Amino acid sequence: MELISFSQNGSTPFQLLLGHNRNILEKWASLEECLFSSNTFSSELKEEVRRTLAFHNGCEYCKAKGIPSEIIMDQRIQTAIHAADISCEKIHMSNDEFSLLKEVFTDSEISELLALICFITACQRFGALLNLGPVCQI
Repeated sequence: MELISFSQNGSTPFQLLLGHNRNILEKWASLEECLFSSNTFSSELKEEVRRTLAFHNGCEYCKAKGIPSEIIMDQRIQTAIHAADISCEKIHMSNDEFSLLKEVFTDSEISELLALICFITACQRFGALLNLGPVCQI
């Protein structure tokens, strides 16, 4: 059960919790739209990163949306997932770990990927902190 009441603002359980401050909700949703509508990465890559992070960040709401795929052949997705895993384990990547990113992604793509990872992590940590469950009574 969620630790605070749902607000009247937003269209998802996550947004209804964040919606107690309409200005934050609007800007958060704007950044979400920017990251998820970008054509830099495939929707499959973004979803695999989201799923991977959900299990690290402990958000039951996000975990309920699906587990990470067991077999991934695409090198870009594999590398993005590896970066997501590392981001949950430590604050800094080693030079070797960062070199792997640079073999697959441009500097611009690395910047966007890490922004995506940090944004998803913030969303999931918010959900976990407020005990957002997989089935909500709105």
